[in-house]
Amino acid sequence: MKAVELRSKFLKFFEKKGHKIIPSASLVPSEKVELAGTQRVLFTTAGMHPLVPYLLGEPHPAGSRLTNVQKSLRTDDIDEVGDSWHNTFFEMLGNWSLGDLDSKGSADTKGGYWKEEAISWSYEFLTKELGIAQEKLWVTVFGGDSDSPKDEESIEIWKKIGILEDRIIALPKKDNWWGPVGQTGPCGPDTEMFVDVTGKSHGWNCQPGDNCGRFSEVWNDVFMEYDKQPDGTYKKLKQRNVDTGMGVERTTAVLQGKDNVYDTELFSPSIQKLENMSANWNLKSARIIADHIRASVFLVADGVIPSNTDRGYVLRRLIRRAIRHGRLLGINENLVHQIAKEVIPIYEEVYLELRENIKTIHEELTGEEAKFQKVLTAGLKEFEKLGEEITGKDAFFLYETYGFPPELTFELVEEKGLKIDRTDFNEEFKKHQETSRAGAKKKFAGGLADHSGITIRGHTATHILHQALRDVLGPQVHQTGSNITADRIRFDFSYGQKLSPEQIKEAEDIVNKKIKEDLKVQKTLMSQEEADKKGAIGLFQEKYEDKVSIYQIGNYSTEYCGGPHVKHTGEVGKFKIIKEEGLGAGNRRIKATLD
Repeated sequence: MKAVELRSKFLKFFEKKGHKIIPSASLVPSEKVELAGTQRVLFTTAGMHPLVPYLLGEPHPAGSRLTNVQKSLRTDDIDEVGDSWHNTFFEMLGNWSLGDLDSKGSADTKGGYWKEEAISWSYEFLTKELGIAQEKLWVTVFGGDSDSPKDEESIEIWKKIGILEDRIIALPKKDNWWGPVGQTGPCGPDTEMFVDVTGKSHGWNCQPGDNCGRFSEVWNDVFMEYDKQPDGTYKKLKQRNVDTGMGVERTTAVLQGKDNVYDTELFSPSIQKLENMSANWNLKSARIIADHIRASVFLVADGVIPSNTDRGYVLRRLIRRAIRHGRLLGINENLVHQIAKEVIPIYEEVYLELRENIKTIHEELTGEEAKFQKVLTAGLKEFEKLGEEITGKDAFFLYETYGFPPELTFELVEEKGLKIDRTDFNEEFKKHQETSRAGAKKKFAGGLADHSGITIRGHTATHILHQALRDVLGPQVHQTGSNITADRIRFDFSYGQKLSPEQIKEAEDIVNKKIKEDLKVQKTLMSQEEADKKGAIGLFQEKYEDKVSIYQIGNYSTEYCGGPHVKHTGEVGKFKIIKEEGLGAGNRRIKATLD
């Protein structure tokens, strides 16, 4: 069974079970998720991530039973990429029940469900729809601790279904507890499903969860009933949720009888291309390249561009790491663009943003590769100048000054039979990260290039534009980012389709109307609860101890913001939209100027 059939079967199966199919969210988390009480993270890391506000109790417009295929990206296991199963970018099939109990603990009338249905449907899909033999299935459950008891209920359900008791493994929180995203938020115990892919033991303690090579995890049912607090304690959510995740790549490999994800149609064209280009074949390097370029393609399609900070830094690292491994394969020609051409046809029918942004994808990837080739040339010259005694500080100098990858420095040194103390490098790099985080925090506090008069005028214009777009397109529109310079305004927002010329003009006219009305712009400090009651919106939420900063533009716009702004909208000047474009699934961008 190929991945395209797996996706289709999954969605149709849960649609028949009363679930509404929702689209994949962007790899860049939306403003709504950022403000939902979860610690900010760079990327969408799981199927549940875009649903955090609804897991916390907000009603979802599509109802309480949902299903989709969600694009996800994680870099915490980046050093494992190249083995049989790990990827940075991956697709997650998921189904959700948003609350099977109401806040009073009585039966929900909205169609939610809990462990019995979730587990039995997982088993039904695996065995009936996918044809996986029951005797190949093993499961794990949460073994219990001081925060939550052992999941005896799931154990009994699995036994009733027919899974033998010795194939039901109770494991601790590090193995069978999912969430939260970041340090706080919704989470809970889970039960995970594994397929025995080899049928034989690979060590004395070979069991699901220990990476012995015998088992592949294919599905995870999370019973999300806790909310982790900032102090590390757990309290019960006001509703119980089911959150499940089935990895497309791993399940496809299992269904095709493969012992790794890279032998499936999702990767084989890239691997074959690399083998043809290679002068010094190494399978692990080829897998890393195929993985990293695939992830890079999807990141650019969702509006991320290479840079030295934040999301752009992760993208740059992926591209440059792929190129470095290309060098190890003896590939000195342009690599990234050629592998991207193998990736896009595999997914463009499923993720239309790849087709819509194909020009941008190729421009950004080829541009970054050209920059890195210069980096390598300059860095290698400096590396040779340093001679035999290269320290960790030297490695950081090469990285900071030339962008020369520290991993490459270490390998060049170790190839000479020398050792390098990485402690100094790690200390310098830590300082660099702290500086980058500070810069990112500043950026997310307003997106202004400076505090000159024209950028302040542009900042106020984005607040008016935000509300105008909600008036024209609907309240589902939310800001996802902005960048304001003296030359132009860039405003990113969530919306699923291209705006018509009429919609663009209507939004522009509203902005100019509110500017002409010369509305008062007023800053107020209040509690977040008060701000929510006033209907405050916005991405950039500035905190002053227990207070938040709110800017109100007359009676028209109320947003979380740290400022600065003009005092009256009449100071803004004439607003002109010059371009509206797509950034990927569910995200758009407006570019505008002020006269």
